[in-house]
Amino acid sequence: MSAREAALDLARRLGDAGFKALFAGGCVRDRLLNREAKDYDIATSATPQEVVRLFPGANEVGAHFGVVIAKSHGHPIEIATFRTDGSYKDGRRPDSVTFSTPEEDARRRDFTVNGLFEAPLTGEVIDFVGGVADLKAGVLRAIGNPKERFQEDGLRLLRALRFSTTLGFEIEAQTYAAIHECADLLTKISPERIRDEFSKILLSPARRTGIEMLVETGLMKHVVPEFLATIGCEQPPEWHPEGDVYTHTCIMLEMLEPEAPLELCLAVLLHDIAKPPCQTFDEQARRIRFNGHDAMGAEMADGILRRLRYPNDLTAAVVPMVARHMQFMNVKQMRTAKLKRFMAEPHFDQEMELHRVDCTSSNGFTDNYEFLQAKRLEFAAEPLIPPPLVSGRDLIQLGLKPGPRFKEILEAIETEQLERRILDREPALAYLKILAAETST
Repeated sequence: MSAREAALDLARRLGDAGFKALFAGGCVRDRLLNREAKDYDIATSATPQEVVRLFPGANEVGAHFGVVIAKSHGHPIEIATFRTDGSYKDGRRPDSVTFSTPEEDARRRDFTVNGLFEAPLTGEVIDFVGGVADLKAGVLRAIGNPKERFQEDGLRLLRALRFSTTLGFEIEAQTYAAIHECADLLTKISPERIRDEFSKILLSPARRTGIEMLVETGLMKHVVPEFLATIGCEQPPEWHPEGDVYTHTCIMLEMLEPEAPLELCLAVLLHDIAKPPCQTFDEQARRIRFNGHDAMGAEMADGILRRLRYPNDLTAAVVPMVARHMQFMNVKQMRTAKLKRFMAEPHFDQEMELHRVDCTSSNGFTDNYEFLQAKRLEFAAEPLIPPPLVSGRDLIQLGLKPGPRFKEILEAIETEQLERRILDREPALAYLKILAAETST
């Protein structure tokens, strides 16, 4: 059973019990845009207590605000009582709510395209806020006074940019001006909530537009303020004819595939984050340099991602991509063993894509990318890092005590294996004995 059918089942049961029940918000918007809704919300005249009585086992996640989660055929559906909101003293949620009517409920919502209702059984759209007209015009407009809507919940500032980016809608002029004016409200919002909206912007195919709007509206200073220093950070024109670091990064984001994973999007955004603090001017060579920006960039990326509370595994994927992105210029000079180890990193496919857009967006050099593609074919017949021929146990049997030298010896054997000079265990053991003997003397 689909999510819509599950929601329809709950709405029908609410109706049979004598309550009004309407699909609300994003699921209505998405249906009118011929997009698949990710989830379904129901707005109802039933109070939370009445919903729980009707659906035993429902979760009263926000009964104070009139919200209950009920499951139907495995699908969790949010059921919220029609309400009006009291004041928002914390800039996040109302201090109190009053159960009310569908029209009053619609007018408390954020944007007109999210303030629509649908009668589940007939498909009739109920519009109290002009959302249908804005949907047809491709306009994102705050309901009522934009500043009041943003002051109620500062996260709506980012949601506006996210909806504009993902839907391809133009933000109405007064709403856009209010975003800029209210940008500092983001200081009241938790890093986790900011992170989630920011990630959705980056995952949109129109991610470049989203990043540019974050900068234009002043919201970026509350998300990744370090990124603002890339604006006007000049680069050597012979390597970067496209312009400053900001322009370069925006072009790269635009060049990514529409379904690019979040790790890659973040790595692209942050790969040159340290160029501004590392920028120097070599008077003798008459050129701009960014020595060490890869290593410093990895440190900065780690701090940024942890500040935004990204999961550790995502941070562990992004930071090495930033740290390693300059190593691609040296791949042709790498020995086979070093090259195989370089290519065996777990996120190498994404690093390759970062390198592709990095070069294509600037100097257009694709030699290293094509070299690596050819090496992939050449190395495809066997694992890049094959199973080891010897182990630490072999070293112990030779009388060596575990220590730092163990790693060096085993790595030396692996190098011979990767260079295909040693392919079997017997010659590997013979070489092991030689290295062990050198260690003992």
